[in-house]
Amino acid sequence: MKRDFPDRPLVGVGVVVLKGDSVLMIRRGTPPRVGQWSIPGGGQELGETVAEAAVREVLEETGVSITVKGLIDVVDLIRPSEDPDRTGIEFHYTLIDLAAVWQDGEPFAGDDVTDARWVAIDDLANYTLWSETERIIRLAGDVISRTSTLSE
Repeated sequence: MKRDFPDRPLVGVGVVVLKGDSVLMIRRGTPPRVGQWSIPGGGQELGETVAEAAVREVLEETGVSITVKGLIDVVDLIRPSEDPDRTGIEFHYTLIDLAAVWQDGEPFAGDDVTDARWVAIDDLANYTLWSETERIIRLAGDVISRTSTLSE
């Protein structure tokens, strides 16, 4: 299915990967939001679980291996066309955002990204982020704390 002007929503994952007091950030190389800083993620493939999609996308985009800890939230990204010659919805994603922890690897810019790096959570104010990305990152620590407590 094509990504722009789809005939139905596309399901994707977003992954907040924490390593100590830092979060894994990527600079997007593809629409929507080309050039903006975000969390790793992408489309779910046929036959894979949401958690499998999260592990695959983070590895493809950054070279980092993760352990998924839990669901943060589900976010809808719906963007109408800004082109006066094309009406309708240009992008419609249903994004399942997950919390994860770093397992191995140092970030590099892989598929669909132009940069990947660890950013101290206290330094995120220096990055221009979509408001939903900021909200999801803030919630991730609680999800990881809750799942760590349950598994101990």
